[in-house]
Amino acid sequence: MSDVPFGFGVPDRDPERRDQSGSGPGNDPFGSAGGNDPFGFGALFGGAGGGTPEELLAKMPLFAELQKLMTWSGGPVNWDLARQGAISSLAAGSQPTSDAERAAVADALRLADLWLDQVTELPSGVDRPLAWSRVEWVEQTLPAWSSLIDPLAERVVGAMTSALPAEAAAMAGPLAGIMGRMGGLMFGAQVGQALGRLSGEVLTSSEIGIPLAPAGAGVLLPQNVAEFAAGLDRPAEEVRLFLALREAASQRLFVHVPWLRQQLHDAVHAYARGIHVDREAIERGINEAMGSMGGIDPTNPEGIQALLGSGLLEPEETPEQQAALRRLETLLALVEGWVDSVVAAAAGDRLPGHGALAETMRRRRASGGPAEQTFATLVGLELRPRRLRDAATVWGAMSQRHGNAERDRLWSHPDLLPTSDDLDEPLDFVARQGAEDELRHLTADDAQEPGTGKPDTEGRDSGD
Repeated sequence: MSDVPFGFGVPDRDPERRDQSGSGPGNDPFGSAGGNDPFGFGALFGGAGGGTPEELLAKMPLFAELQKLMTWSGGPVNWDLARQGAISSLAAGSQPTSDAERAAVADALRLADLWLDQVTELPSGVDRPLAWSRVEWVEQTLPAWSSLIDPLAERVVGAMTSALPAEAAAMAGPLAGIMGRMGGLMFGAQVGQALGRLSGEVLTSSEIGIPLAPAGAGVLLPQNVAEFAAGLDRPAEEVRLFLALREAASQRLFVHVPWLRQQLHDAVHAYARGIHVDREAIERGINEAMGSMGGIDPTNPEGIQALLGSGLLEPEETPEQQAALRRLETLLALVEGWVDSVVAAAAGDRLPGHGALAETMRRRRASGGPAEQTFATLVGLELRPRRLRDAATVWGAMSQRHGNAERDRLWSHPDLLPTSDDLDEPLDFVARQGAEDELRHLTADDAQEPGTGKPDTEGRDSGD
């Protein structure tokens, strides 16, 4: 899978990860050609070297299936193809959950909620514990992915179409109808590949930082949890309970902080709204390409692929998008940091391996875990571990200095949360909260009638 959003976004900020991204024919269930085939044209055209649109259709290896998929009209991403692609890549690797696994997950989530009740003011957010297989994870999370990805895909397609010079658009006329329908296929193929890979890695429904399960559902994936635990020197039951604590803590936030989910989505959509393509740069590039290639044959998909892969159509990241990414990164870090803090408080001496498990999760994120990989793919965002550590410092210090209630009060409104600048000096932010608390108390005392302890509703001494 490409390291940039849908194969044509801003470059990966980590050059080493580009070299280790695993792109290539062997890793693409749809047969894309890695960096030389950014949109997956190779799979769709079956390596055809030219011909009319009808001839190209006849050469497609998945012709029978494509006849059905090409009628997709449900939006910029073909989610039927995404679902099929994700599940087909798991055909032999997904195991159904057993009754014993479902019971173990339910017990772990119930115990986790009992422990969390003692360390946070937010009540339980889990009303139904669930154990999902990898296939169930794909199917049940598709609505959440659709709400996140569709605005990005739609904006990218619109930006590229509007930026294409009229001359180039006219040249592509013979393929315009097919390519319009193929846009959904390309997005669907790439998203399906991403979800298939991610379903084999995620441990809970909230691990990527944005809730993917329906509200009130606490979810663990027993197969992935067992594989994760197998590589650790801790009992499987302890690992499951640790992950249940993290899932239950996340659900408390997302269920009882009503604006949180929308704020995360708004940050992603704000990035999408900023996507645009430099039309003048495209015109210059196409003129150069036509000069060096002797013109562009609109019936030759390899020539079109070469143009797409040249970087001409890559959207430029704007200051507004950078600001949206900072907001998203900060909010995700605050969620992760709060979860880390309350889980540490709840586990305490009850979970002997908590320290080692927490460190394992930190390393998992730092080395490019599912959350970082997913957001790097979708919006070019990388979750920096430094932000997570600073966010955890804020929440831990707030609890120690001001108590759990004051810590959790910051979630009552988005304007109360630390900003990215506040995370640069987390202890200064915590110190300021103490000063603000004192000011609130003084203001409340001044608003009371002298000698009565009751509010002075007239704003003056009643004896005046």
